[in-house]
Amino acid sequence: MDVVVELTVVRQYVDKADILEFISIIKILRLFKLTRHSPGLKILVHTFKASAKELTLLVFFLVLGIVIFASLDNPDNQFKSIPLGLWWAIVTMTTVGYGDMAPKTYLGMFVGALCALAGVLTIALPVPVIVSNFSMFYSHTQNLRRKPNSEVPIEIRSYDFDN
Repeated sequence: MDVVVELTVVRQYVDKADILEFISIIKILRLFKLTRHSPGLKILVHTFKASAKELTLLVFFLVLGIVIFASLDNPDNQFKSIPLGLWWAIVTMTTVGYGDMAPKTYLGMFVGALCALAGVLTIALPVPVIVSNFSMFYSHTQNLRRKPNSEVPIEIRSYDFDN
């Protein structure tokens, strides 16, 4: 009996448009299969896999900075709630800067400048490691195209580009 009631409630909130939207999202996700046929996309996938630790560290420090800067509350500013403060910190640290919210006091402007600077530095620090990994995979792919029968070092051989 309870299952029938639950199914009735679910049917009220899930209509045909939602199901069609879900199916279209699944079709779009099938595009990721094309990475098997594109060497450039293979290089990007391998770069992101090799840089997973750096990307995780980047996300961790961004979240940490967002929480710290969102918690610096000033009653004279227009941040009336914690989610609004988090929104402002996300937009400021990622240097998007929509302009919908801005601190009004000099102390708030100083904190905003520190937040933007911390965001730029946080995002910029792991970039050289990711670029280095990309360069390694790209040069490896170029070498494989030039010399298909040459010996490949063991640490690079472990990344099979044909799978």
